[in-house]
Parts: sequence; C-alpha cells; structure tokens
Amino acid sequence: MRRKWRVVVCLTVIFILYVSYKILEPDIKREIIQADSIIKEVPVVMEDNSRLSEEEADTDVEKLVKELQKKYWINFHYPLKDSPWRVAEKMVTEREVHPEYAPEIGSILKAMATRKILSADTGYKGTQLKLTLILEGGQIVAFKPRWYGREEIFTETPYSGADRHNGEIAAFHLNRIMEFRRTPLAVGRKINLNTEIIPNGSEQLLKTFFVNGSNTCFYGKCYYCKGEETGVCGEEDILEGAVILWLPRAYPLKTHRHPWARTYVTGKLAQWEKDPNYCTAVQASHIYSQGPRLLDLIDTAIFDFLIGNADRHRYETLGNQMESVFLMLDNGKSFGNPFHDEISILAPLYQCCIVRDETYKRLLTLKNGVLSKVLRQVLKQDPISPILAEQHYPALDRRVTIVLEKIQTCIDKVPGKTVLVGKKGS
Repeated sequence: MRRKWRVVVCLTVIFILYVSYKILEPDIKREIIQADSIIKEVPVVMEDNSRLSEEEADTDVEKLVKELQKKYWINFHYPLKDSPWRVAEKMVTEREVHPEYAPEIGSILKAMATRKILSADTGYKGTQLKLTLILEGGQIVAFKPRWYGREEIFTETPYSGADRHNGEIAAFHLNRIMEFRRTPLAVGRKINLNTEIIPNGSEQLLKTFFVNGSNTCFYGKCYYCKGEETGVCGEEDILEGAVILWLPRAYPLKTHRHPWARTYVTGKLAQWEKDPNYCTAVQASHIYSQGPRLLDLIDTAIFDFLIGNADRHRYETLGNQMESVFLMLDNGKSFGNPFHDEISILAPLYQCCIVRDETYKRLLTLKNGVLSKVLRQVLKQDPISPILAEQHYPALDRRVTIVLEKIQTCIDKVPGKTVLVGKKGS
C-alpha cells in the first residue's frame, strides 16, 4: 500500500514540473536568446602574443648586447705582473694569437699606443707603405699610416686603394668578437714625425722624407713606393696610423698561396671563378683534405666578407705544421664600400659547403644587429676613435644575414651532407 502511494506522489511531482516548464518555456527561450546576443556584442579581448614576443626578443637582444660589450670592453689600466711585451708573447699558441679571456689586452694596447719609439725603419717587404718601429722595452711593431678620411668610399674594385689603417683596428676587434682570435693586436696612435721618427729613423727611411707645404711627408720603401708622388703626409708634423703588434719569433710565419686568389687582371678569371666544383680540386691536396686548414680558410672567407676584404691572395700560418693556425693578417683593404657586398669573397664557403658549427652558432648569436652594437661600443675606446664611418655598421649586420643564408642554402642543397662540422672534424 505504501509503495503505491509513493509511486502516485512521484508521478504527481513529475506532472507538476512538466506543466510548469510548458507554461514558462517562452520566457526561458527569450532570455537565452537575449543572453546570446549580448555575448556576441561583447568584443573578444585576445592577448597580443606577437607584440609580447617582439618585446621579449628586443629585451633578449639588448641583454645579449650588454653581456658582449662587457666581455669585450678594453681595460687600459689592467695591472700586469710582467712586461706587456712578454705577456703578449706568452698568449700566442699554435692555434690563437690570444686566449678568449685576456683582460691584459687593454694594457698591451695602451703600451703600443704610448711607449716611446726607440727606432724607425722602412716596412718589412709587402706592396704597401708602412714603418717598422721598435718601442721602449724592445717590442717590434708595424705602423700603417692614414691615407684617407673615415668617409672615403671605394667603388672601382673590391681591392682598390691603399691600406686603410682604421680597417686594421676594426678588424682586430671584430676578430675578437667573432671568437677567431687569429689577428695580431692593433691600436690607433698619432705620432710626431719630427720628434719621434726623424731623430730615430734609419738612413734608408730618412732619405725618403720631404716637405709638402707645411706638412712633413715620406714615401718609404715598398712595391708601390716610387717617390714623392706616392708619399704620405702628416697634418703638419702629426701622422695618424695603426700600430700592429709583431708576432713572437718563436713562431716563424710560413707564407702560402691562397687557393681562391684573384688574378688581378681585368677580364681574366681565376679557375675558382669558372669552376663551381673547384673545391674538389682543392681538397685533393693533403693540406686541405686533412686537419683544420680548410675550415680555417672558410672562417677567414667569412671574416673577409664581413669586412669587405677581397685582397687575400696569400696567407700566413704560425709555423708550418698541419695544425698551424691560418692567421688573418693584413686587413688594410677592408671597410672600403659599405654599400657593396662582394659575394665572391665567400666562394670557399659556398663551393665547399662546410663550416665549423661553432662559427655558425657565433653568427646566429651576432645577428639582428648584435654585431654592430657591440663593435661600435668597443671601437669607441680606441685612442683615434671614431674608427669607422657610421654606414659600415649596418653593412656588417646585413652581411651576417647573407652568410647565414649561404650556409642554409648549403644545408638545403645537399641533404645528408655534413655542412656543420663539430670540433672532432676541425
């Protein structure tokens, strides 16, 4: 009996709920429609992830720039426990001119820029005018004089003009930032020809001195040094130039012909300019098929492309061993035209399609304007700053992008080929 009453009560409740819903159904639907229309009218606020990521990227770049500027900042007052010349000599190894961490560089550069000149002579060999100086303490240095203003642009050939002294200074610091460490130390200096050079000059050098108006001049001795018409003049007695540290005698230099040298003859192409498979012939030589030499050469091609140096027809190594480092010397034909990118300088890279993985990673680190920002701040410290005209800085950033594109083309062109070579292969 109780069960029947329970069933009756449940049915009655269900019936009442059903009737109530039917009565209220029109109002419920009307409220749902209104609510839906309100929701559609409210604008959807979405987080601007693209803007956020750009801001984060800019922050990351600025953070990286500050870290690198701090790393490569020059401390001209760093205390040395020995003569700057002995410190510099001890830095050199078969694979680098100085170590990655070398705060002593600042004090060595300061000595190069300020130490008394004990003797002066004509430059050692070469096609370009330079002086060989001995500084107080017995250190031999080369002095490359200023020929041009910072704004001078060379448009004839990528190797036109005389050496740019400021290019030597910029190249040294760029080499540090690229972590190659294969360029001798270089710093700017202004010398007084009448009080520092003439009293200490060799007879051979002094014979080439002359006066042009109120300016003291000389033409020295070199392949292109033909007389007064080829001479260089100071501003009255003062001549600006770059002082380049001589490498220690314990590491005699060995000169080699560069396999990607130019002919320097108008209308005559070198074999590498005609044969896209030229690298195969180069690798047939044991010098380039074993050891680090070919990878050193490709590092140098990348470096030369960044600075616009198309004049590396020969190269030097520290000694004559298979492991001897390919030095990046004589960088005077650099920073000549910031509006032209001489792609042919990269021929060793795009014909051989191999590069050190660490060089590739370094380029990735220095893209997006990082390189120019770091180098600009470092060069501000040089005694004859500014070193480069402003238009050279965006050119450097543009060229970093071009090198990365060439490497990516190599990676895409030959699937399965090892383009990026690790330390075991270097």
